[in-house]
Amino acid sequence: LGIDILYIQVLEHAFHDIESSNDSLYSEFRSVIGAVVLVFHPLSINTISDLLKTHVDEFRVTNSLHTLHSLLHVPEDKDDPVRILHKSFPDFLTDKTRCTNPHFFIDPSAHHREILLSCLSIMKERLKRNICDLENYTDLSEIEDLPRVRASYLGNCLTYACQFWASHLANISNSSGDFQEVCEAVDQFFMTNFLF
Repeated sequence: LGIDILYIQVLEHAFHDIESSNDSLYSEFRSVIGAVVLVFHPLSINTISDLLKTHVDEFRVTNSLHTLHSLLHVPEDKDDPVRILHKSFPDFLTDKTRCTNPHFFIDPSAHHREILLSCLSIMKERLKRNICDLENYTDLSEIEDLPRVRASYLGNCLTYACQFWASHLANISNSSGDFQEVCEAVDQFFMTNFLF
């Protein structure tokens, strides 16, 4: 397809000064772009950075996204969502027969797994009883500006993790050799954090 050639040219141009042996940089790039194309709700740079903080630092997230400004809408405000400009771009990146350069191919199962483990880690770290520090027996209708209170205590990353961790789990292949780590993380979540 002609569009595939264009996508490869854009990607290779973005990395024209990076050595092909720099696997860690390409891996970080795949983590960031994998998060952009596989999340179930568009996320901001800040939220992506928070979600991927165990894999990629905020500078790399921002840098990876800005290298693809012709394919992604990357807003100046880091709290606004990053959006994909071309619907066929995720299809290209996640199809090994179309995206033949292994530096750029996004393996959906592997990256859903990475996002799931990040979601579980965030929920383990942040979920707790009475997360909004409300008075005992408080009626939600009594709280002034409940959306602001909720946003300030939960934040976008934890909210995303709570809403979509199961969707990422459903998109993981259980034939992969490291599925045991996923099973253990999910078991741990149900034993310690699920009720929160």
